[in-house]
Amino acid sequence: MGRQSQYTEEFRRDAVALYRAGGGTRTYAAVASDLGISGETLRTWVRKDNASDQGSAAVGGETAADELARLRAENAGCAARRRNGSSNVRSCAGQPLISRRR
Repeated sequence: MGRQSQYTEEFRRDAVALYRAGGGTRTYAAVASDLGISGETLRTWVRKDNASDQGSAAVGGETAADELARLRAENAGCAARRRNGSSNVRSCAGQPLISRRR
């Protein structure tokens, strides 16, 4: 178990919000020096906040984990079709097949 952080969750959220309010015009180090922390600490907090936003954001009712599982299943199906002799890439993309007859 890690040690207790000296910074509260509220302070971390405010620091991340302050960095984002700059709209990319200020560096991690510049914002962090105003707060009395290191730039690397702030960068870690922003990265963790981005990861938690992506994991909890549902796109079309589907979380990132659900989407990953769905895409892995589709990929496995494509691999199985290729092993069975299908060379048509469009079948794996969920698009209608192209007839080779002309």
